[in-house]
Amino acid sequence: MNKPEKNEFILKKPLKFFFKWRNFPLHELVSYILMYASIPMLAYGIRSYNFEIILIIIFSIISLYSGFFAALIWNDLTDKDIDKIVHPTRPTASGKIGFWKFFGVALFFSALTFISAIMISIWCLGIVGLMALFVTFHDKYLKKKVKLPAYSEVFTPVQWITVAIFGYIAIWSTSPRIGEYKLDIPYVGYISFSAYALQNMVLLVLFTYFIDNAHDLPEGIHDVVGDKKLGVNTYAISFGVKNTAKISFIMFFISGILGILLYFRTILSPIFLIPFICMWVYILYSSYKLILSDGEEMKKMGVIVGRKGFDFFLMSYNLIFIDVFLQLINYHYSII
Repeated sequence: MNKPEKNEFILKKPLKFFFKWRNFPLHELVSYILMYASIPMLAYGIRSYNFEIILIIIFSIISLYSGFFAALIWNDLTDKDIDKIVHPTRPTASGKIGFWKFFGVALFFSALTFISAIMISIWCLGIVGLMALFVTFHDKYLKKKVKLPAYSEVFTPVQWITVAIFGYIAIWSTSPRIGEYKLDIPYVGYISFSAYALQNMVLLVLFTYFIDNAHDLPEGIHDVVGDKKLGVNTYAISFGVKNTAKISFIMFFISGILGILLYFRTILSPIFLIPFICMWVYILYSSYKLILSDGEEMKKMGVIVGRKGFDFFLMSYNLIFIDVFLQLINYHYSII
């Protein structure tokens, strides 16, 4: 265990730190901003925005972005042994970043997550608090000890589900009480929503779960040797790599159907639907090619399909943002 360096500020040169830690593509870092803004915008609808709504969106971005980094860092800290086998070049596995320095960064982002959430509402704080507890126990204990088939990958997407729930709750707990269902708890505050909006949130949660799991499974094919040595139960270990590729294809297919249903049920327009379907067809083709591959080729393709699937995941949310944003511009300026 490395000791903290003397007189070294934890967040010195933060950009250098992130590039040293993970090789994040620039488009991915930008995509997260649009992703985290998209759901409160979708939940609020095409209406005039006041300063309070804009602040809610800004704090949602800060809280979810900080939570994303915090979850990754905590995962790296707890998965150091796994990464030494499957990702040996990562700074934590190679020892390039000291444990206590990394631990301090994790605490910083965790604190920023909670502070930004409570600036919206206590309901939002409760969501990130519950998710933090889940991530902690899942990464540290459950995914290595629970012996249920594919346990690790069954529950990993739950972290991304937070994005969908958080965005809706942020609006429901701060907007006027106009929904069918109202709940007001002393010292916690109120929450108000309609049955239709709740159904849309559940649909988005299901979409998020399947599309994230669909991209995660091919990456599990690549990591099958390291995961097996360390007793982490993934689909590839529990059901075999061929079946895992088929399950991933089915999940991509289901996620596409759910995305189309989102278009029909929400305020989304063809601005979302047309490029979404094009991306869906492309990822299904790539996923099908993975099924046809074998041996080392399948492991190599697993990384590629996993990356493409994650881009599909991010771009789907980005399309939601772009669609709603353009509709808002048209709403205010009547361009079309």
